[in-house]
Amino acid sequence: MLSGIKVADFTRVLTGPFCTMLLGDLGADVIKVEPPQGDDTRAWGPPFQVSGEARESSYFLSVNRNKRSIVLDLKSPEGQEAARRLIAEADVVVENFRPSTFEKLGFGWEALHAKHPRLIYASVSGFGQDGPYRDRAGYDVIAQGMGGLMSYNGEPGREPLRVGVAVADVFSGSLITQAILAALFQRERTGKGDRLDVNLLESVIALGTNQVSRYLTTHEVPVPIGNEHRSIVPYGTLRCKDGFVNVAVGNDSLWRKFCRALDLTELASDPRMDTNEGRVRHREDLDVQLLAGLGRLTRAEIMQRLEAAGVPCGAVNNMAEVFADPHVQARGVAVTLPHASLGETTVTAPPWDIGGAKPPVRRAPPTLGQHTAEILAELGLDDPQAP
Repeated sequence: MLSGIKVADFTRVLTGPFCTMLLGDLGADVIKVEPPQGDDTRAWGPPFQVSGEARESSYFLSVNRNKRSIVLDLKSPEGQEAARRLIAEADVVVENFRPSTFEKLGFGWEALHAKHPRLIYASVSGFGQDGPYRDRAGYDVIAQGMGGLMSYNGEPGREPLRVGVAVADVFSGSLITQAILAALFQRERTGKGDRLDVNLLESVIALGTNQVSRYLTTHEVPVPIGNEHRSIVPYGTLRCKDGFVNVAVGNDSLWRKFCRALDLTELASDPRMDTNEGRVRHREDLDVQLLAGLGRLTRAEIMQRLEAAGVPCGAVNNMAEVFADPHVQARGVAVTLPHASLGETTVTAPPWDIGGAKPPVRRAPPTLGQHTAEILAELGLDDPQAP
């Protein structure tokens, strides 16, 4: 879909690389510009995937498929000249330096837009391009805390808890990808590129959706309630004989099906539980009875009964169970392909179907500088490391 679009990727760690990986998945030619020491995440480990003397960080492998890697020292005249030529040929530049850093290197929006009016210039930062915090370093855990997410995540009465995956980074990366696609569409109409700015803090606030809206409506500060839902009961994680299941009983009709499927006769006949509002008001009594009622059933039994009754449910899987799941296997979520130093590696596939199929993983995550000579030649430059 993005065949013919060239992306100059000056990002590292997670937010920017996640964005440019998605663009690569959609067919763009993504050129990952790395400093001589490489993206920081190349050193984040263990775990590393190892083959002989070669090793690659699993963290780096997770967000860098469908890219080419070039090593440039942007502090050197040669590196800056190569970067200028690369940008001149690019449709999109993505950078996640601290605000003004890229500008000081000669690659700010104003200068580049004046020379290349069709260029789309996308910046990702911790706190945005202006405001009191603009020059602060932005990391996922910082944004999760400052954006309020940690204050309502976790178990009641426990210390603040961050989400176990870098949701601030991943969501920010998804948002800047959406903005880039919109800017490419707009450029088809106007012929002009645009400046895009996404930051982790505001992304986390936006991620709060109903929690944020609840506060703005009531001015009551949300607190953690574990895996339960503030407005729907039962909706969340239930303990069974040998594990846990998630259920989503989103209306009163589903509630009656839920009770019949699991032989919860006392709950079914309790008038306090007839409506969702009643179940929300009496959730503690409901939880006690559910715990007693489901302890006799295995996870497989509960899943079988609820699926037959048409009640939304799902097992709480560990990662081994995820990739052993026949549906996950049938959907081709894991892809094994050749790798320049490891021989082969396994990565996740792009998470969409387009035209009835997933976009292909055309390139394994690159080794550091794997395509330097190739890309320099395309730019009409010699590789200074060539013999």
